[in-house]
Amino acid sequence: MPVLSAFPITPASADGAVDVGALRALLHPLVAAGVGSIGLLGSTGTYAFLARDQRRRAVETAVDAVAGRVPLLVGIGALRTDDAVRLAQDAKGAGAEAGLLAAMSYTPLTEDEVFAHCETVARESGLPLCLYDNPGTTHFRFTPALVGRLARVPGIVAIKSPAPEPAEVAGQFAALRAAVPDGFSLGYSGDWNATEALLAGGAAWYSVAAGLFPEPAVAIVRAVEAGNAAEARRLNARLDPLWDLFRTYSSLRVIYACAELLGRCRTAPPRPILPLAGDARRRVAETLTALDLA
Repeated sequence: MPVLSAFPITPASADGAVDVGALRALLHPLVAAGVGSIGLLGSTGTYAFLARDQRRRAVETAVDAVAGRVPLLVGIGALRTDDAVRLAQDAKGAGAEAGLLAAMSYTPLTEDEVFAHCETVARESGLPLCLYDNPGTTHFRFTPALVGRLARVPGIVAIKSPAPEPAEVAGQFAALRAAVPDGFSLGYSGDWNATEALLAGGAAWYSVAAGLFPEPAVAIVRAVEAGNAAEARRLNARLDPLWDLFRTYSSLRVIYACAELLGRCRTAPPRPILPLAGDARRRVAETLTALDLA
């Protein structure tokens, strides 16, 4: 059965101090909606912009807020391997169930470098890891061959891949499944294509939208679980205006605008990322009203 992992933003001040009250307020509805896990400090959670002490603060807040009711997957990506190890140790010590590890770098990395990085973090932290394939931000793509190597490293248990276009998802999924052992979880991000990835056999949907709007995402996953592809596609198509905003302005900027427009929290994305304004903000507001997401 596929799992829905909801990825909320991390409300913070302009100088990067996590607003623990606002974070708690965002997490409670996710638990109540019945998401399968919470992806804390993902790209939507702006992990790369937060200092180590603030990342630890966010994890400790989330662990306390969810109180064991939902597993926590925590972003532990860092430019340096030793920093990623320490972040993974922090997350494990605070009570997180797993870590989400991206291949962050300023200098383009080779496959051998990424293998050594991930293997070291898994070995030295003892935290179960989900690989984070996010070439849009890291400019590195995990090939099936590399995923296959890493899937055999003790403690590396899953991958979060960007969902390809619907016509390509079956082939991409088959290539990954052929490369990894049984039990290794193949999950997908990229909300607008995630439904097709789940229908093709994906084990998890790592969702930006679910971090603020869990109910419609839960409904899609339940339709997939029930084997009702037509209903899953119908529910997904209803969200097309939101997916269009994500593709146009980036899901990060759109979700920040949604959170502020709906009064869920008062925060802005970390600089240099600017909040949406003008016509873009009006489009977001109109879409929220049209989809009745308020």
